[in-house]
Amino acid sequence: MTNTKRIAVIAGDGIGKEVTPTTVKALEAACAAGGKQLAFTHFDWGADRFLRDGTTLPHDAPEMLRRDFDAILFGALGDPRVPSNQHAADILLGLRFKLDLYVNARPCVLFDKRLTPLRDRNEKDVNFIVFRENTEGAYAGIGGNFKRDTPDEVAVQEDVNTRKGVERIIRYAFEYARRKKLKRLCMSDKSNAMTYGHGLWQRVWTEVRKEYAEIESRHLYFDTLTMEMVRDPSQFDVIVTCNLFGDIASDLGAQLSGGLGLAPSGNIHQGQVSLFEPVHGSAPNIAGKNVANPFGSALAGAMMLEYLGWEREAQLIDAAVHGAIREGKTTPDLGGKFGTKELGDWLAERIAKHGLAGAGA
Repeated sequence: MTNTKRIAVIAGDGIGKEVTPTTVKALEAACAAGGKQLAFTHFDWGADRFLRDGTTLPHDAPEMLRRDFDAILFGALGDPRVPSNQHAADILLGLRFKLDLYVNARPCVLFDKRLTPLRDRNEKDVNFIVFRENTEGAYAGIGGNFKRDTPDEVAVQEDVNTRKGVERIIRYAFEYARRKKLKRLCMSDKSNAMTYGHGLWQRVWTEVRKEYAEIESRHLYFDTLTMEMVRDPSQFDVIVTCNLFGDIASDLGAQLSGGLGLAPSGNIHQGQVSLFEPVHGSAPNIAGKNVANPFGSALAGAMMLEYLGWEREAQLIDAAVHGAIREGKTTPDLGGKFGTKELGDWLAERIAKHGLAGAGA
């Protein structure tokens, strides 16, 4: 395994431009401690570029990223100067679809019980991961309008489910549970109402689960799942579901864990270039004010390192974020007084210090 990995950096818009540089610093500190190196190449794809020359995602970008890079570090997209959000859809959804990043992985981990809105719950109760199918479902962009902008308008949005797509995300979730020695997996759908598309989910899950007899697997309809996540999140280790429901469940899980500012994600195709990003948006209302929470981005960077096989370096970043929260070194959204840049510097220093201590042990 080479000690140098090539990383494409797309900071994007808004607070993406603030949290991404802090993550680069944290990654550099973690890799330096482990005698490894990341070679970063920065791309200016975002609203500024789109407004300047109309570029969203260059036509050759997916193949270039697949060929020349090991992973992608992503910030956030969205700018009020582009009301249609065309550039955001073309870039992020374009990369997910064109790179076939069929896994959206969203860890939901409570770092400190003070951060959860749930009464009498602690860190052991909120510690699960949501796997969202990332290339099909209601996000496939298939549909249309008839008699648009008239009183008789009809809008149709298709929910696309293929056997290949359903099986590979369910199998990925089971394999993750097996690898991490997790005992419980829940598949969620609405097959009682969406009898064709989600009936496929039921049939595939029933077949695949037979290969993983050591894992306790069960099914919940999606409305029941969300209620149960609030009532007792401790019952979940791994959740797997479709694109739309995964989006909703993982945002709910993030809120149970302390908010979107702490939530990382990975857009993954195992063995290929994959994309890692914080869950939060570009937050134009606070952009440029040095108050954005960098933890979600830093934790996405840790996910990226783990994906690349550098688990010790990933753990250094995780430990630094845990330490910052325990010590109250946070941005204002979590009750602290740190600015984005200052907290990023603190994380990098903490990682470097603990990395050196570990190397000398």
